[in-house]
Amino acid sequence: MGADDTVPTALDLGPQALVVARLAEGVRDDQLDAPTPCPEYAVRHLLGHLLGLSGAFRDAGRKDLGPATDTAPDARLPDVAPDWRDRLPEALGELAETWRDPSAWTGETRAGGVDLPGAVAGMVAADELVVHGWDLARATGLPYAPDEAALRVAHGMLAPSVGDPSRDAIFGPVVAVPEDAPLLDRVIGLSGRNPGWTAGS
Repeated sequence: MGADDTVPTALDLGPQALVVARLAEGVRDDQLDAPTPCPEYAVRHLLGHLLGLSGAFRDAGRKDLGPATDTAPDARLPDVAPDWRDRLPEALGELAETWRDPSAWTGETRAGGVDLPGAVAGMVAADELVVHGWDLARATGLPYAPDEAALRVAHGMLAPSVGDPSRDAIFGPVVAVPEDAPLLDRVIGLSGRNPGWTAGS
């Protein structure tokens, strides 16, 4: 992890959560069945996943362990709720507010059924928002400029996993990206996605 990727003891997830909320606001109803860079996910499933992870990492930050934090991801497609246009911005706001409390970054918590330090859970939340924000932008043709601090934390989390065979079950194989590529492209490659993905590819 380079000096630019030093993980802070706390990160304001608010700017990146707002980026994702604004992207979601721009999604048209006729795009809900469009493909995304996530295998098997249409836009509707991606939005459902974002809604679910926002609640899960909110509860993880609060150390409010229960069904949302204890359930591992499964093969079911997380379809979007009918009222997602109201619920998703609210859930993203709650997520960001929770992680503004320094105590969220301390101690132990749980997410996806896995026990992990609070600081690691915060990093995972940042990575989820950055990468799935890109997924949503690419799927809908919307411009995307992630929060720089969240982007660096996502890189700091993903880069050390290279070479770990167990990571492919979570992220998929790393997609090679030039070392001098923009940081976002490198993060997307580390997440197992092709930075050049488009809806027609």
